[in-house]
Amino acid sequence: MKPQILQLNPILIPEINEKLASLYTVHKFFQVADQEAWLREHGASIDAAITGGHTGISRAILDQLPGLKVVAVNGVGTDAVDLAYCRDRGVPVTATLGALTEDVADLAIGLLIAACRNLCAGDRFVRDGQWELHPQPSAIPLARRFSGMRVGIVGMGRVGRAVAVRAAAFGCPISYTDLRPMDDIAHRFVADLVDLARDADALVLCAAADQAEGIVDAAVLEALGPRGFLVNVARGRLVNEADLTEALFAGRIAGAGLDVFVDEPRVPPTLRRSDSVTLQAHRASATWETRTAMGEMVLAGIAQALAGERPTMSLTT
Repeated sequence: MKPQILQLNPILIPEINEKLASLYTVHKFFQVADQEAWLREHGASIDAAITGGHTGISRAILDQLPGLKVVAVNGVGTDAVDLAYCRDRGVPVTATLGALTEDVADLAIGLLIAACRNLCAGDRFVRDGQWELHPQPSAIPLARRFSGMRVGIVGMGRVGRAVAVRAAAFGCPISYTDLRPMDDIAHRFVADLVDLARDADALVLCAAADQAEGIVDAAVLEALGPRGFLVNVARGRLVNEADLTEALFAGRIAGAGLDVFVDEPRVPPTLRRSDSVTLQAHRASATWETRTAMGEMVLAGIAQALAGERPTMSLTT
């Protein structure tokens, strides 16, 4: 009999689904109508669980999977998984660390350029036929140059470092904040987030910071200033969205590029109405290349755990 896999989230790469189906019996939990009844009947037979970073896996579900040998997170976020509980049970929790880095950094720079150059507003201006009605150059406000901007990075992990490489290629001076200075980084370390914002033209959030909340608040945005831009490709809850909305509409910052939000998929209507904000639907890793690499890492983690080995990407064992 094949090992039994509980899949809590869909995987969008056909080849990964085919490999899973060939190796395991996969139960697509996200399609089950009465999940509690299903777990009562089948939970004891489950060998591994696949989930996403946003969905995670609840303690209530874990309690009904006594034979669980691994939780494979198809992503890097693990705050929706009770890591301490899994550690106590000796259950490896794996994540696709490193697979998302390049795409997330690409999108961070893309959002920043889009916000600085008003790309989305310009696109709507052309699509809506407004250019023909208002062909004069003054019909669209002048934008902000990205090249040479002072970029402050919050969180100098894999993604933060990749953003720094890309921003430096545009001639941007880089500074950063983290829990401590990094000995292998030449960029300027700034211990205080308000000070980092005050010295930056753009603030890019890259921190995992699973336990942090609302660290970008009115004081940080005030320090960023009326010509400053905020980009968030990290965690939605790092930003106080009420303070951000107020700052945008009062002109206390120039604009923002956001891929993540506090209560996804619910985005505050005030942010959706603002032409100063470029929005994405938590899509930083959404390329064929990255999602395929993530799927392969999920497969590898499950195979290692079911073979009695410690998975390479385990965070708990």
